[in-house]
Amino acid sequence: MFSSKGKIKIDRPLYDRLAEAAERAGYATTEEFIRHVLDREVADMEQVSDEEEVKKQLRGLGYIE
Repeated sequence: MFSSKGKIKIDRPLYDRLAEAAERAGYATTEEFIRHVLDREVADMEQVSDEEEVKKQLRGLGYIE
């Protein structure tokens, strides 16, 4: 579905919801929309991790408790 590197199985009801959302949002394909959503979610998770690391460093330096 996505590339030669791997495939992801998505239940039909969820895929149908994603397809409708992709169409409403103006994406060329459902797959493009899914990639964008997944990329955004992973970036958000990475940002939270980065923020926690910064807080840990600031605590270590005594700037925050």
